[in-house]
Amino acid sequence: MTDAGEVLVTGSINVDLVVRAAQLPAPGQTVTGGVFAQYQGGKGANQAVAAARAGATVAMVSAVGDDEYGRRALVDLRSEGVDISRVAVMSDESTGLALIAVDERGANQIVVAPGANAALGAAAIERALASYEPPPGSVAVLSFELGDDAIVAAGEYAASRGMRLLVNPAPARDLAPELVALSPIVLPNEGEAMTLTGLSDPRAAAAELAAQTGAPVIVTLGGAGALVHEPGGPAETVHLPAPTVDVVDTTGAGDAFVGALAAHLAAGKPLREAAAAAIEAASESVTAAGAR
Repeated sequence: MTDAGEVLVTGSINVDLVVRAAQLPAPGQTVTGGVFAQYQGGKGANQAVAAARAGATVAMVSAVGDDEYGRRALVDLRSEGVDISRVAVMSDESTGLALIAVDERGANQIVVAPGANAALGAAAIERALASYEPPPGSVAVLSFELGDDAIVAAGEYAASRGMRLLVNPAPARDLAPELVALSPIVLPNEGEAMTLTGLSDPRAAAAELAAQTGAPVIVTLGGAGALVHEPGGPAETVHLPAPTVDVVDTTGAGDAFVGALAAHLAAGKPLREAAAAAIEAASESVTAAGAR
């Protein structure tokens, strides 16, 4: 993409340790016969890679441990064209790890040990962004595998530079009041929208979140596409369908959506057009194993 703003992603870097098996274990159950693989992951890193693959210029703010997992993660991000000059390497922390089980239908269970991601605070964010000046039209992306102090610091920086702010509240927890005050575009999936609002209807949840932020909300619906809610528009909530694909692994589909959306918004596309393109990217991502 040319003549476009940049995408700045503040989020996690993890390494995914994945076992594919016939079924997911119930509590207390052991499932054998799985096949192991290791992938690069972390919601922030996945989103940064997705944005870069969609053609955006991407910079990332994050942290890794001073270990082999972290070194490999940075090499991989650099190879994808992501600017990693603002990623801290912490000698006293481990790189984040995600343990992922995937069944034969592509459904997954994920447990994360955040490591260096949890140690990334507001002061580190401010240091990382001290010399960063985004071009006009740039988009900032935040996801919730970091602490609130780091997320708020990055959001306030982005808002002060006139960046469009996207917040992916995953894993779901309440939006910090300081973050709500920045009027971000909130991007939950259906379950996260319910957690944030207590409403089981995704349309009602989208409207409730938009009432809180005064900004658009997109609720992703997996294979059913997404709902785009734009307050005050001629049709406030629009359903955008997803193409039918052969699902291999749903890990990282939401991240693919967020990163592609950010890239297309930075390129100047209207929200609904950018969301439609992001659905295509997310749908393509589930046809292969791994979060990317």
